[in-house]
Amino acid sequence: MSTSTTPGPLLSVQGLRFARNERPVFGPLDFTVDAGQALLVRGDNGAGKTSLLQVLAGLLQPDAGHIAIGGRWTDNHARSRHIAYLGHLSALKADLTALENLRFACGLHGRRAQRSLQAALETTSLTDYDDAPVRTLSAGQKKRLSLARVWLSPAPLWLLDEPYANLDLDGIGLVNQLISTHLVDGGAALITTHGAYAAASVRMRELLL
Repeated sequence: MSTSTTPGPLLSVQGLRFARNERPVFGPLDFTVDAGQALLVRGDNGAGKTSLLQVLAGLLQPDAGHIAIGGRWTDNHARSRHIAYLGHLSALKADLTALENLRFACGLHGRRAQRSLQAALETTSLTDYDDAPVRTLSAGQKKRLSLARVWLSPAPLWLLDEPYANLDLDGIGLVNQLISTHLVDGGAALITTHGAYAAASVRMRELLL
């Protein structure tokens, strides 16, 4: 089943600007992302890649501009229902197990139909760590668990900030597989990366900051 049935771009951005301490970070930006499409956000360190994703996720307030989901202008609260965000921090609770973390996340944000917690662990090769406290996991395993959380989300728009960080080649392949499947299902993704890794087999555009 498609995650998006709305016509037109899944995400539309007009005149979006953000400044920190009155110093411009990015913008004004105008771009769209269609369902079934990925946007690779590139730029030098300090160009504002992470800030852009945080503004879109509602974690930072823009100085100007408008953000629309499915053709409707949205505020932070309304937009959050349509977005799954993976940031530099894992957003995991260290003293809960991997399975408990996924259960907690689904309780907060919902769970995509016909996707189970166990299936998420299997998809990210974490089946043997379901009862392991997150504080005992490696950096790569924590990243896989964060990806499992995003995979379970019913949100059609994924914001993935450096999703390849802390992953080996198998993990990089996993990220590309998850993105590809999400786009085929009608979702969309914004991806930042310092490296050369990107899901080459999907409908990909680039935004240079």
